[in-house]
Amino acid sequence: MGALKEINVPDIGDFKDVDVVEVLVRPGDQVQPEQSLITVESDKATMEIPSPAAGVVKELKVKVGDKVSQGSPILLVDAGDARDSAAVPAPRAGPEEARRAEAPQPTPIHAPAPVPFEPAPESATFKPHASPSVRKFARELGVDLARIRGSGPKGRITHEDVQAFVKGVMQGAPSATAPRAGLGLGLPEWPQVDFAKFGPIETKPLSRIKRISGANLHRNWVSIPHVTQFDEADITELEAFRKASAAETEKQGFKLTMLAFLIKACVTTLRQYPHFNASLDPSGESLVIKSYYHIGVAVDTPEGLVVPVIKDADRKGVFDLARELSEMSKLAREKKLKPGDMQGGTFSISSLGGLGGTAFTPIINAPEVAILGVSRSVTRPVFKDGQLVPRLMLPFGLAYDHRVIDGADGARFTSYLASVLSDIRRSLL
Repeated sequence: MGALKEINVPDIGDFKDVDVVEVLVRPGDQVQPEQSLITVESDKATMEIPSPAAGVVKELKVKVGDKVSQGSPILLVDAGDARDSAAVPAPRAGPEEARRAEAPQPTPIHAPAPVPFEPAPESATFKPHASPSVRKFARELGVDLARIRGSGPKGRITHEDVQAFVKGVMQGAPSATAPRAGLGLGLPEWPQVDFAKFGPIETKPLSRIKRISGANLHRNWVSIPHVTQFDEADITELEAFRKASAAETEKQGFKLTMLAFLIKACVTTLRQYPHFNASLDPSGESLVIKSYYHIGVAVDTPEGLVVPVIKDADRKGVFDLARELSEMSKLAREKKLKPGDMQGGTFSISSLGGLGGTAFTPIINAPEVAILGVSRSVTRPVFKDGQLVPRLMLPFGLAYDHRVIDGADGARFTSYLASVLSDIRRSLL
């Protein structure tokens, strides 16, 4: 027997005293790095805690119903047994492990997954109450969790509920159907269509990131009254300055992108209009205005869209911002972002300038109240100083929460932002 190693709850963000709703291993089980050990849940989020090391489980320190926080002990593993596992047959996998070993099947599009790290406010959209492992089990069986009424605490759907539902369907029994997504808004049922009747099809499961972000985007679009104000900025001089400075940053191993200047210009504008750097409180009756500037930046990855947050952007120069953007984008593409890297944003930017388009309406990233959507710059003739001259114009759209911001302030914000981008020296004032 080797030395025993205690596995504790890692950094899980702002969550404290969260409930243990599932214990996914038992004494004698062989665990591998990143294998899920327990599932915990707060009032607004559910997540699985992975193992940081391989070994054999010797003792469990938690049970279902316990409350844990960062640093709480989960179990003891014998790492020596892991090194000797080639000579010793691994313990027989239980039903849960067997289910986890199977390949996932297509995800029903109307059963959104919960947010694993970022707390989400309640919305009118119905969301089945189930842990990630139950959701995975349901996906493998092709079961829509919205059709199951949970028997667990607070209406939680359990593995047994899913099994009973499948058994009932096989026996032709009617199911106890829970409210369907959208009914709270008076919407009709989602069309149920057998697409294969009309021609060949291929079904591909959505990535985990797209399932999570899809649920958030749906919530934000339904819950927030969006208004989008479109404008453009003359960035001719700014682009010339960026190109002249790019060689210096490339020697340092990163690119000086227009996005770094956009962050700096947004911070300057947010200081002028602080209620854009704010959030509604849970009651919806007060505005929480923040004195810090953490700017979320949408990053396109092969798995979907993620939004890392550049912290304290007001305290950093353009070169510092460009370097941090490069590092964050690399971590995002390599799936190495930590939960804290995507929390705490006060305002977001979604830039599609490198891809194309003339304008678009971005969806606000709750609990923020505004987001900037940037499209591709284009050179066109502009009437300036009494004559038509070619100028590089940058189109952008500001989507804002109309409960907090009215149209006049939206127009003032975009006009001021355009003036800062047209003369970046204003960001120094």
